[in-house]
Amino acid sequence: MIFFQLVIDGLSIGSLYALLALAMVIIYKTSEVPNFAQGEMAMVTTFVSYHLMEYYGFTFPVSFLGSLIFAAMLAVFFEFFFLRRAKEPNILNFIIITLGFERMLYGLAAWKWGADQRLYPSSFDPLPISSSDTFNFGIISVSHISLIIMSVAFVLIGGLVIFFKFTRLGIAMKATQQNLLASRINGIRTNRIMSFTWGLSAMVGAIAGMLFVPGTATPLDSNLMLAPLIKGFAAAVLGGMTTMIGPIGGGFILGIIEKFFGFYISSEFETTVSFTIIVLVLWFRPSGLFGRHYIRKV
Repeated sequence: MIFFQLVIDGLSIGSLYALLALAMVIIYKTSEVPNFAQGEMAMVTTFVSYHLMEYYGFTFPVSFLGSLIFAAMLAVFFEFFFLRRAKEPNILNFIIITLGFERMLYGLAAWKWGADQRLYPSSFDPLPISSSDTFNFGIISVSHISLIIMSVAFVLIGGLVIFFKFTRLGIAMKATQQNLLASRINGIRTNRIMSFTWGLSAMVGAIAGMLFVPGTATPLDSNLMLAPLIKGFAAAVLGGMTTMIGPIGGGFILGIIEKFFGFYISSEFETTVSFTIIVLVLWFRPSGLFGRHYIRKV
């Protein structure tokens, strides 16, 4: 049935939205700053992966790992030299800084790689996997790349949930978000926690970017992550930005809604659906479907 096919396709693209939403929530839960440069950081990292394969002959796994290291270093650089050195900052200042960094990265990518669309390698050489191959389960067909995307997303999501719940570093990250001063008093090196948080978030976003291009057969250009970032942010808002489970559920829900809307109505208005979800959720349930609404008493 077409219903189940749309659900599978929605889970595939929704897993990428979930990863982007998680990348934003990881930073938000630690610093309460929504990183609007997340998409461009993933875009530049994807270009670096492409450059390593196209000009230096590296295989996809090698370029993938190298690009993750680049993403972490880029994020740590940004946090150390831009955010940490901001004088008397507030949340609005941080948001403006992330928007400025986003424009810087966009201009850098346009200068380095130009405005031409490029074809990202569609195979995972040397792995015997091609994005055009599919598995058929009765009337439902699932491409190899979709299975890879969902598998990577589920493993990464599960690993992050375990990390934040059961490791000392993950607990320290949550403590830093709840009370920065108290965390410092208790011996938590909050500056290092912040740098690690930005590096981890950048790697999660970069994974989503490098899987998004072959997974959706989208040409690689400087506008690559504009729409995915909006949808990732919509997924985070839909699920709730104060919980780790919320963005995951929000990403899958948004992916399924998008596929059904595109099939039965029009695929040209899929981004409009994301904006509509943001507005409706902020109107009726600001904390998200899975988040809790806290009232701060003075």
